[in-house]
Amino acid sequence: MPTPTLLRLPLLLSSLALLVVGCGKPPASSTDAPTAAAPAAGGMEADLAKTIKEQPNFYVFKTPADLPAGLKWENGGDLPEFANPNAKKGGTFNYFISDFPRTIRTIGPDATGGIRPYLLDYVEPSFINPHPNIPGGAYPGLLTEWAVGPDGRTIYYRIDPKARWSDGKPLTTDDVVFTLYFMRSPHLNEPWYNDFYEKNYQQLIVYDKLTFATVHPDRKPDLAVRFGAFVPYPRHAHADFGPGWLERFQWRELPKLGAYVLRDKDIEKGRSVTLTRVKDWWAADKRFFRGRFNPDRYHLEVIRDPDKAAEAFARGDIDTFGLGLPKYWYETIPDTHPEVAAGRLIKFKFFNQTPRPDWGLWINSAKPVLNNRDVRTGIHHASNIELVCTQFFRGDAVPMQTRSDGYGWRMHPTITARPFDPVKARAYFAKAGFTTQGPDGVLTNASGQRLSFTITAAGQALRDMLPILKQEALKAGLEFNLEILDSTTGWKKIQEKNHDIALAALSRSVELYPRYWEMYHGSNAYTDAYSKDGKTVAVATGSVANPQPKQIAVQTNNMTMTFIPELDRLIEAYDKAETLEEIKRLAAQIEQIIHDDASWVNGWQRPFYRGGYWRYVKWPEGFNVAQSRDYEEFFVHWIDPDEKKEVEAARRSGRTFPTTGVQIFDQFKSK
Repeated sequence: MPTPTLLRLPLLLSSLALLVVGCGKPPASSTDAPTAAAPAAGGMEADLAKTIKEQPNFYVFKTPADLPAGLKWENGGDLPEFANPNAKKGGTFNYFISDFPRTIRTIGPDATGGIRPYLLDYVEPSFINPHPNIPGGAYPGLLTEWAVGPDGRTIYYRIDPKARWSDGKPLTTDDVVFTLYFMRSPHLNEPWYNDFYEKNYQQLIVYDKLTFATVHPDRKPDLAVRFGAFVPYPRHAHADFGPGWLERFQWRELPKLGAYVLRDKDIEKGRSVTLTRVKDWWAADKRFFRGRFNPDRYHLEVIRDPDKAAEAFARGDIDTFGLGLPKYWYETIPDTHPEVAAGRLIKFKFFNQTPRPDWGLWINSAKPVLNNRDVRTGIHHASNIELVCTQFFRGDAVPMQTRSDGYGWRMHPTITARPFDPVKARAYFAKAGFTTQGPDGVLTNASGQRLSFTITAAGQALRDMLPILKQEALKAGLEFNLEILDSTTGWKKIQEKNHDIALAALSRSVELYPRYWEMYHGSNAYTDAYSKDGKTVAVATGSVANPQPKQIAVQTNNMTMTFIPELDRLIEAYDKAETLEEIKRLAAQIEQIIHDDASWVNGWQRPFYRGGYWRYVKWPEGFNVAQSRDYEEFFVHWIDPDEKKEVEAARRSGRTFPTTGVQIFDQFKSK
């Protein structure tokens, strides 16, 4: 499930670094054939054994002799490393989070916000990882090698025998079996994962403790990284998985495969969490991982107000800070700031190559009045995103043209953002019956209903942008009420579909082409949109369903409540498309329907991220990787403890360092 993007760093990543868990008993050797289920009475193991027995076409157990001959195994050995293998280990990296997490689970309700990047997205290796500097390249994370079968639908995996959970137990195919069971289980209480793993994983074949294969319904041009980039969960730590598991696992510390663990003693409720690097981490010297995950401890302090976080950075309480918002870049930490001028604090601007987060206004089309397409189209013309880009972002951002900008080709040849035009907006509002302007400038209809909606924002970072939208909308007779909630509360409200309009974005996985099912398929708007045979239960016209009762699907990313059967059929065909040519053709049709439906108002995009760091924080040559969405994402930075002492002494004495101004890294800038 793609996860919410917050303007403050770090951006929360899409969970198509899908974490999957499992861990079984240590094998006697790498070629021992696994048992179908570990011998355990009751609980998860009993249900897993029952599931395997009931689904023999999905869970298949063979021997190494059954592996196809002539497979072309890959290991990324011809690709360059992207971190500095000489990076120093040690020290404590200090940063902040905007709210204390409601859980340390990485899946389930409330798990997509808070500290999930530090428990999963940034730190847990997947089986196959896309190379962040080489489009189409990949390298093994938890594997020694992988192969795509001659049918173009099967991925073969060989687990690295060195791979260990943080409690010392080895990673085996027992964990893989559990993970696929876990992700497909109704007990998970996560419809997105259930659907994804049931729809896209047709079969799991286990050959021995370290070798397995996954079979997928269709050939894909990016099969290995699209479906092989998942992370397992430890089987041995989930013996009591089942009904009620969410509460039992709310604050449970689980074994990890990545470089960091979160210990119970390092959780200060309401104040901070601190990650600790695993001693003798199994992948510390592995190619593509050496030189990464360098600090011994990663301390995350709760600072709810981003302005206070900026002040903490300027004081030296935290080591880096994202200066994406103009007021932080130009006012709070300007180039003339004493610490910048003294060369102790360094500002940077890094041009990346990633699909752009789909910032915009997500209109809940299930709400009264907002279920009228003319009203939604009028909101487009009443939303002055151009002024937001020039005034709030000071020219550093431009409007998005489609909801899928940044994928290397234009998703639709002619679609552009609707311009701000109060006259056109009023014409659309009049078609919906809002023709009379009141003394406060707000339009009303014949029954006296005001054209008034609430914009909900999750987090404080964009609070200074919202008044621009409010004052400009009034020129079209539209009233925007502003609701600014903390990030956790705001996302909970939006994902439960209790908003009118959400100012939000979802971060994008760096993939060959975008995903639509999560955000726009009707089954993610209404749980009863379709019967089991795939037929519509509630017939829809546009995205406005007829007045039959329908059960709203909560905890999904269809934040516009879009339900258009024609669109659903296109999305289903798109997900089954096997060639890039077919994918592009269907994407253009999908983008046209989304544009016409007008439930998402185009927001803004920037081809870079920027920030600041104290000079004792170090980076590899070129600063970061092309496909980084955030400077922390690939954990290529490190602390120089000696230079930190030097900087601290320099601040006391007033000593300065040579400075060359803002660092610009444009090696990946689009030409």
